[in-house]
Amino acid sequence: MASPDEQMATMMKNLEAKTGKSLAQWIAIARGCGKEKHGEIVNYLKSEHGIGHGYANAIVHGMKGHPSMASATGKPAPAAKRVSAAGGGSAVDGLFAGKKADLRPIYDKLMKAINGFGKDVELAPKQAYVSLRRSKQFACLHPSTATRFDIGIQLKGVEPSGRLEKAGSWNAMVSHRVRLETVDEVDAELIGWLREAYDKA
Repeated sequence: MASPDEQMATMMKNLEAKTGKSLAQWIAIARGCGKEKHGEIVNYLKSEHGIGHGYANAIVHGMKGHPSMASATGKPAPAAKRVSAAGGGSAVDGLFAGKKADLRPIYDKLMKAINGFGKDVELAPKQAYVSLRRSKQFACLHPSTATRFDIGIQLKGVEPSGRLEKAGSWNAMVSHRVRLETVDEVDAELIGWLREAYDKA
């Protein structure tokens, strides 16, 4: 009878043939789903992409760098990658391609200020936005349309006021939302909210 490691190795060999995507491609999809917990990502892969529980579970193990994946693939497990707040690279560049290019100065000004919070800020670029993390997510930067840049901020317990709106159904991962249209709106008030969220994360 095959050992669990041997079964996992067989599953990984069959993954691309069965699903049409490699483990690396599935990990990229899993990272971009906006969910954090193991079970939530497994359910997302099953419900949104129609793959079986075993494959979905293995993909999440691979994304999180589980030791069993090293023996299954014959190489170190691909741990979830994040980049420092100073970086972002092509994943971030892609968010500002085409019609959203005019929003890039807003992002750059925000990151210049956020970089000053501390060296432990991490970026986790998703398909449509950039998650800002410390020990947990404290904000997300979202170029939503060609003319609007949304910022999600985790400030539980803070009453919405003025442009600091309740996030509501816009994004359940944060408590508040601020909508921007110009780089001048990246001001001391906004940076103060982001700094408070960072301090609490």
